[in-house]
Amino acid sequence: MNPTLQTDQARERSFQQTLLSARRTMLLSEILRLAVDSFRAAKMRFALTALGMVIGTASVILVVTIGMTGKNYVQQELEKIETNSVELEYAGGGATAAERVLYNDSLTIDDEKAVQAQLPGVRYASPVLELHERISFGEGVVKDTLVLGVSPQYQNIRNLLVPVGRFFDDQDDSAHIKCAVVTEPFARERFGSADAAVGQTFEISGMPFTIIGVFRESFDDMGNSEIQDQTILLPYSVARFVAGSEDVKQIYFSMRSMDEVTDAAKEILRIVQARHRPDSVYRTQTLKEMLRIAGEIANALTAVLVLVAAVTLAVGGVGIMNIMLANVRARVREIGIRKALGATYREIKLQFLAEAVIISLIGGIVGSIVGLALPLSIRLFTDYDLPISTWSVVIALTSATLVGVIFGTVPATRAAQLDPVEALKYE
Repeated sequence: MNPTLQTDQARERSFQQTLLSARRTMLLSEILRLAVDSFRAAKMRFALTALGMVIGTASVILVVTIGMTGKNYVQQELEKIETNSVELEYAGGGATAAERVLYNDSLTIDDEKAVQAQLPGVRYASPVLELHERISFGEGVVKDTLVLGVSPQYQNIRNLLVPVGRFFDDQDDSAHIKCAVVTEPFARERFGSADAAVGQTFEISGMPFTIIGVFRESFDDMGNSEIQDQTILLPYSVARFVAGSEDVKQIYFSMRSMDEVTDAAKEILRIVQARHRPDSVYRTQTLKEMLRIAGEIANALTAVLVLVAAVTLAVGGVGIMNIMLANVRARVREIGIRKALGATYREIKLQFLAEAVIISLIGGIVGSIVGLALPLSIRLFTDYDLPISTWSVVIALTSATLVGVIFGTVPATRAAQLDPVEALKYE
């Protein structure tokens, strides 16, 4: 083949590719310019169409913010209990139902000491010996009251607050001092007020006890702890004499770090199981698992709320589709003229699809600004540090763009399918 002919053909192909690239660039710029001109001609219609997307994207961001705020609140409340703690309890034993009735291999104070001796990461530990005693409230009123025998470290494990008086210490426990710490409801009902209760004496199983403090939990656990409204805490060394037994219902261990909790729970089970019968069953529970479950529940609820907010985006998309269909009907002659001048099916479709996407995307951007404005204002002007998720903005903008594409396809296709002759005759 002639080298000169090959060179000419290569130059022709290069010229055609350059021309095609330039035409496409012009086509895109023309589409955007036509879209802007269309918006300028009908500013109110454009604003009302974009309003649905503004509300939808703002709703998505605010819903995610509310969900994250709720999740953080729940986790912070659970952390007040002492997230590093491991709860150990006896769950029964015996191979048959008859054996389980007679079978008793409860936990003891020696199990607590064995774990502390073999597990160096334990910071606090406390047994929980549970009693139910009939306590006199005066004027012939006697109530069944919960009495718990615990160690002084129980206060640190459960993060108990003692607004009046003090909690019993190691000296009280080792000296077998008959002292008690009571709940605020017990103090008010039995002695009139928390201040009046401190220093008062009452009897448990005929033994006199002196109230040295009034306590409350650091947060409302909705009745999920062993502590009730009418609860009395005694030193374990004294409570075991009242009960006539050293068997304990639970033993709490608090680790130095949350990272140690999972492995510590397994090691505690191994140590205790080795000290008891093979058929005995013991369980451990950690707040780390509760935090994980609470986080999963919060994430699930947030996802549901986001889906509900997405309905608003869908409604906004329907609004865009209706307005664009009306826009197509109003611009039939324009479409006919453009086709008569050489505009292709693809160019007409891209023009109207671009208009729908631009409306949706601008509404999404404005909605994102509105959605971020509220949490940012609260963080700026108050002490509340509301969490803000970058992903919520990305999801909102992506959803707004997809809505524009999906709901703008029908009117764009209808515009592109118009017959140019019929369009030019349209009145």
